[in-house]
Amino acid sequence: MKKDLKDRLKKIKLLILDVDGVLTDGSIVYSSQGEEIKTFNVHDGYGIEILRQEGIPVAIITGRISQIVEKRAKDLKIEDLVQGTIDKVPAAENFLKKYNITFDEVAFMGDDLFDIPLLQKVGFACAPKNARKEVKRIVHYVTKKEGGKGAVREVIDMILEAKKKSNTIFEK
Repeated sequence: MKKDLKDRLKKIKLLILDVDGVLTDGSIVYSSQGEEIKTFNVHDGYGIEILRQEGIPVAIITGRISQIVEKRAKDLKIEDLVQGTIDKVPAAENFLKKYNITFDEVAFMGDDLFDIPLLQKVGFACAPKNARKEVKRIVHYVTKKEGGKGAVREVIDMILEAKKKSNTIFEK
């Protein structure tokens, strides 16, 4: 890992995630009854659990409103969930106040144009492999994996490695 990335990652005290295209592959499927269906990656979920156990909270800020996202956040014990907002900076600022941290101590993964304002503020900006090219041009790191396919876990493992934290709860 490059020194500048490692230095950025060492400072991280909060990970903020977008949903569609980051925690999912960006697809929205509807059942014949009109129910929304999303697919989440189990490795991402387990990584979130490990990060939380290491004392680094995870937050979600998403432009859409979905009961499925609310359920996934609850399943992963993510308390900080903001839905239905395109301007993600004010939501992030509320998290900064809550955790008494600065933008330099935040990692954010986003994949689309409306994520750019927050990506430009945080200490570690990252995007999944399948992000918009405009986003990939401005982030500190683009994952090898696509959103919904382990991109979040890739970043979590990088944070833990930089901080020299366990990347499995079974090593404790």
